[in-house]
Amino acid sequence: MQHPAKSFREQLQHWGPEATFERPSLVQAESYCRELATSHYENFHVVSWLLPKHLRQHFYNIYAYCRWSDDLADETNSTEESTRLLQWWEGELNRAYAGTATHPVYTALRSTIVKYQLNQQPFADLLSAFRQDQVKLRYQSDDELLDYCTRSANPVGQLVLALAGSASPENIVLSDAVCSGLQLANFCQDIAIDAGKNRIYIPATRLQQHGVSESDVLQGKVSANLQTLLREWCQYSDTFFDTGASLVNNVPSWLSLDIRLFIAGGRAILKEIERNRYDVWGKRVSLSKFRKLSLVARSTCGWWLGGKA
Repeated sequence: MQHPAKSFREQLQHWGPEATFERPSLVQAESYCRELATSHYENFHVVSWLLPKHLRQHFYNIYAYCRWSDDLADETNSTEESTRLLQWWEGELNRAYAGTATHPVYTALRSTIVKYQLNQQPFADLLSAFRQDQVKLRYQSDDELLDYCTRSANPVGQLVLALAGSASPENIVLSDAVCSGLQLANFCQDIAIDAGKNRIYIPATRLQQHGVSESDVLQGKVSANLQTLLREWCQYSDTFFDTGASLVNNVPSWLSLDIRLFIAGGRAILKEIERNRYDVWGKRVSLSKFRKLSLVARSTCGWWLGGKA
């Protein structure tokens, strides 16, 4: 088995569409997904310390799918190549649902799909969003951007709810709000990074409303108008956490804590942007290790006491 710590290019050479390999056993495939998940740094642990043991491997499997999807979209430095590979990856997804996939991620994921009767649509929606990122660099309105969020962020929450046995229609609506809020907060945080890729997620209607040009964003001209725009966009993003906050009361305790953490983390990012006077160009807003630990402590206390997220 090719070790997951290898570079993605090396992984692609070994497990990509042009590679020839024997289908790994389920044990080997699950080990691959587990190592892939635990070897990548994220803002919070991929698998919560409260997550029941019987669910951990299934979370690793879903994470591995998302990790590969993301790398196929971002690590090739070629729009054409990424688009080709994402189409191949969706073909492998179809094969996984048919029970014929050979890639280690899909070999492991197949067991999760079968055990929890997971719908294929959330997986396909994620790939749709990744493909869109290859060709769409501007958004006209909030609604158009939210349509992207429904495919780039919301499917992950829907899959987690399914594993938790909590995917009721009401919970899906609440989860979608939280996930969209996190995606929007990330857009606010990464305006400068996205601008470096000639990508602007700020809707054109908001730019026009505040008299801000695309060149202002791309060149990082921190004007009063741009600061006002970002303040309103951050406030708008925060409303999604208000909408979805009650989800913490409808799910198992282990998931409730994770949702509290994600909401608190999203709101903390927005607060840091405010503290920076809405200048995300001079210095990228991020949370310190101490700040992350304080969020864990506060959310844990809120979980034990049943307080508001």
